[in-house]
Amino acid sequence: MRTVIFPIMLGAASLAGCASPAQQAAVMEREMDRMIVVYGPACERLGFSKNTDAWRNCVLNLSNKDDFEQYYAYPNYRPSWRY
Repeated sequence: MRTVIFPIMLGAASLAGCASPAQQAAVMEREMDRMIVVYGPACERLGFSKNTDAWRNCVLNLSNKDDFEQYYAYPNYRPSWRY
């Protein structure tokens, strides 16, 4: 009996941590709202009209640039050029 119950409980516990597509969409929506607040004004000052495709592309590019700089600043991720 234990051999049957244990795998079922283990499977149920592992699935409990998964997020549904609706939850994942909500997280991404909050992240996009944050990017708009942070990078939107900068893109407007750069000359992009608000809520256009070019403006959205600018927001995404500035966010990616900032993420890359933060990622690369961490010393363990710098490429080693010495062999």
